[in-house]
Amino acid sequence: MKHFTTLLLLGVLCSHQIVQAQIKSVQYDVVRNQINEGNPLPSEEIFYIKGIIPEGISYIESKVYQSSKNINKAETYTWKQPFNFQVNQYEILVTDPLRSNEKYTIELYYYQRADQAQMEDLKASVNHNLAAYIKANLEISKGKIHAYNSNKVMLAQLDKIVSDGIKNYSHFINQDFSGFSDIVKQKLKQREEIKLKKAKFNLLGKKKGSEDNERAVYAYQYIDELIALLQNETNQYLSDNMFALVDIRSMEAYPTVNKPSSIPLNFGYGGFAMKRSFPDTEYFNGMYAGVSVPLGNKAFTKFLGNASFSAGVFLQNFETENGSKISGPFVNLPIYAGLGYKVFRVFRFNAGLVAVTTETPGLSNDNFNLQPYAGFSLEFNVWLGLNNK
Repeated sequence: MKHFTTLLLLGVLCSHQIVQAQIKSVQYDVVRNQINEGNPLPSEEIFYIKGIIPEGISYIESKVYQSSKNINKAETYTWKQPFNFQVNQYEILVTDPLRSNEKYTIELYYYQRADQAQMEDLKASVNHNLAAYIKANLEISKGKIHAYNSNKVMLAQLDKIVSDGIKNYSHFINQDFSGFSDIVKQKLKQREEIKLKKAKFNLLGKKKGSEDNERAVYAYQYIDELIALLQNETNQYLSDNMFALVDIRSMEAYPTVNKPSSIPLNFGYGGFAMKRSFPDTEYFNGMYAGVSVPLGNKAFTKFLGNASFSAGVFLQNFETENGSKISGPFVNLPIYAGLGYKVFRVFRFNAGLVAVTTETPGLSNDNFNLQPYAGFSLEFNVWLGLNNK
């Protein structure tokens, strides 16, 4: 019990010291287009990107991705001016740790608030493209309004028209365009129910003032209502202030810190039970030491990073009530192996099997046994310095 209490107090002290660690920060120099003063970026930990805010900038977006991958794989982080408070420095928290000894591309997008003229031009441009698409994709033929594409394809292409039109803008509340509503879907479906007299002309090539029959005029009414509905939903999305992109700064193939390799060492207290060849079950406990091999990198996969395969030896031999000596094969100490899980940063609980041999007085042969064991330990990383250049 004395050993158990000592381990517990030591572990609490160590975990408290680890929690006190601060999040690192790197400074971006917009004039020199340089980050962290040319030094590698932190790896396997979260960090802040800080920098001076250029005049007129209200919103900054950062994209970070491995240089060997496409920008579509980028993680996006943002900073927005807090209401009307005047600040001269931004902070962007990079919450997905970077991998050790890799090269990354960092892109910074600078936005300013779009003025009234920019918003009017944006709305007019998107609305014009929506109307042109609808008119170019519909035709009256054999008494019906035919579309060159299915309703599903048309919706996807209409969504893309809006997304492409605002690609140099960002919504004030960082809300992406979610697509057109079910009302638009129902309006497109309504086209299939419209019956017209036999006629064939392209809607782009006919004017309303011409001598169309009443049903053809109704076709124009339908198309105008559809365009108006699309434009109305787009204008609702663009009704709030938008941020307009004014500049992009990029740093390609930027290195990260090469973390040295390490091996976790365990010092703990555990026990196991023995019943084979004994009248009653006997329990043995004591200190043990060993190593752990994590099943993953904790920076990227928490569960597997905390889980491990552990192996080691008990630091003493044991003796039963009848005088039998309990040791182990190879190193003359009980050998354990099993799985472990790390909690509270420094404690690791282990469970598995312990290999023991028993020597009974008066008998020449040793009995080899595998018995279940459990224990907990303190874990310390020993840096090996491998792969350092």
